[in-house]
Amino acid sequence: MVLVISLFSVLSFSQTKEIDYESGIKKEFTSFFESIKDKNIENAVNFIYPKYLNLIGREQMIKVLTLSYNNPAFIIDIQDFKIDNIEAPQLIEGEYFSITNYSFKMQFKVDWKVIHNLELVKEKINGTLVSKYGKENVANFNNGDYYMVDAHMKACAVSKDEKKWKFLILEENYKPVLKGILPQKILDKF
Repeated sequence: MVLVISLFSVLSFSQTKEIDYESGIKKEFTSFFESIKDKNIENAVNFIYPKYLNLIGREQMIKVLTLSYNNPAFIIDIQDFKIDNIEAPQLIEGEYFSITNYSFKMQFKVDWKVIHNLELVKEKINGTLVSKYGKENVANFNNGDYYMVDAHMKACAVSKDEKKWKFLILEENYKPVLKGILPQKILDKF
C-alpha cells in the first residue's frame, strides 16, 4: 500500500511540474505576443531575453519593433494566435531553454499612397513574405494590395527558475547573432 501511495505521489508531482512550465510559458508568451499585437512595444520588450537585449540595446529593439508593428504605412492584423507545442525545458549552463512552436494568421496591408517605387516595393514585400513564411502560406490579394499569411514559427523560452520566462524569436536569418547568446544544442533545433 505504501508503495502504491509513493508511486502515485511521484507520478502526480511529475505531471504537475510539466503543467507548471507549460502554463508559465503559455501565459508569458501569450502576453508577449498580445503586447506586440496591441502595439504596446515597450511592454513587449520586457519579455525579450536579456542577453539579446544587452547585445542589441533596449532602445534599438524598441525602434525595430515600432518600425515593424507600429508603422502607419503597414497595417498588420494578427488573428488566430495559438501555441502549437512546447518542448520540455533543458537545463544548460544554469538556464532552462524550451522551444515553443506557435502559429497565427496575419493580414498585412500596405498604404501605397506613402510608398515610392510602387512596383519595386510590391515585388520586395512579396519576395520577403514568401521567403519568410513559404509560398504555400502567403496569399496575395488585389495585386499586392494586401496579403494573408499563415505563419508557423518557433521561439525559445529561457528561464533561470522555470517560473519567469523570456523569449527569442527563432529564425534562420537571426542565427549569426544568436550564436553568441544561445547554446549550440538550441541553435541546432532551428
